[in-house]
Amino acid sequence: MIDPKRQAELRESIEIFFFAYRAFTTPPDRILAERGLGRVHHRILYFVARSPGIAVNALLGVLDVSKQALHAPLRELVDKGLIAATPAAHDRRVKQLTLTDAGAALEAALSGTQLAMLEKVFADAGLEAEAAWRGLMEQISRSR
Repeated sequence: MIDPKRQAELRESIEIFFFAYRAFTTPPDRILAERGLGRVHHRILYFVARSPGIAVNALLGVLDVSKQALHAPLRELVDKGLIAATPAAHDRRVKQLTLTDAGAALEAALSGTQLAMLEKVFADAGLEAEAAWRGLMEQISRSR
């Protein structure tokens, strides 16, 4: 059982995390909404941009989603001309994903809002605070 005082502090941390995430995702959400897209589309664009030529199965692993969860949003991005899916040279059954020029421009706009936010916050907070934040986020991401 967590001490009630500590529990109140932890609940405050949950709230801060929630509001920070909302502030972090609101600008790209607005851009996505204008195109009829959502956060799942942003995640796909982001990770395809980071790993051009990524296989669909590898993307499933990165996103930790099922084929069913990925299929519809990925199809939308392909249909909208934002992602190209081409057969791999080593195995034509493997689909490799890359951003089109339009997809790269959209991904840059979406992530650009977040890069700018992090740049400002980290510049204001200092290198030690940035390193501590990275460490905490890494611990949280591994604690599932």
